[in-house]
Amino acid sequence: MLTIRHGVRVLASADLPAFLELANQDPVVNVFAVHRAHTTRLEPRWLGGEMWGRFEDGQLVAACHAAANMVPVQAGPDDARAFAERALTRRRTASTIVGPQDAVREIWGQVGPHWGHPRDMRWDQRHLAIDTAPAIAPDHGVRAGVRDDLLTLYPACVAMYTEEVGVSPEAGGAGDLYRARVAQLIGRAWSFVRYDGDELVFKAEVACATPDAAQIQGVWVPAHRRGEGLATAGMAAVVQQVRARIAPTVSLYVNDWNVPARKAYERVGFVETARFATVMF
Repeated sequence: MLTIRHGVRVLASADLPAFLELANQDPVVNVFAVHRAHTTRLEPRWLGGEMWGRFEDGQLVAACHAAANMVPVQAGPDDARAFAERALTRRRTASTIVGPQDAVREIWGQVGPHWGHPRDMRWDQRHLAIDTAPAIAPDHGVRAGVRDDLLTLYPACVAMYTEEVGVSPEAGGAGDLYRARVAQLIGRAWSFVRYDGDELVFKAEVACATPDAAQIQGVWVPAHRRGEGLATAGMAAVVQQVRARIAPTVSLYVNDWNVPARKAYERVGFVETARFATVMF
């Protein structure tokens, strides 16, 4: 019997229709949670954690992905506080709290004094989306990655992750797992690359996707090739190809201080639709 604490309980497969109805109130912002729900059917053994739901008068009004990532879904202040209270009844397993800015702030305000000092806090991240053709010409050299690209693509993924997050994805012996993830994205045709001769000069990946939206991650150009417009034309190509074969809306989120990236995405045609925040441990 699943217990309820302040209206919060663990969701199960039987709750999938209600969860999808809730999350699809904003299917682009909630693309990660919807993707996870579709691929796991809310089964904890596949989630690697749980999906919590908050109910009022028997109706699901908010949810929270509680696994390696803690991600609030359609959560107002009361919902976020309720999820934080549940989180404090257990040992912290999340390496990040990420999602809409106000909900993340509310959760962190409750759990912060108990969860220790985070590695980084990014309180102003711009959530961007595009559901039209790109506003500039795409780079026709951008293509889906293939298995033979792994030799050059994997080091680029490690470099990008380390630069963005501040720690190597290979730390703690996790290199094999990370390499498998990169290979998995190639296998799904969710990895995009651009070569100049033998040199990889642009890459990006689809992190998650649903019938409504695809979220991009890992946009990278080697430092010595930045400023040449590779990211702008490359992202235009990614938008064009993702919209043609994966999902009609393409989204991502970017740190407010990353002005060059924000300008590149604006030139492609991305517009701001929400503000995100991330707390990383």
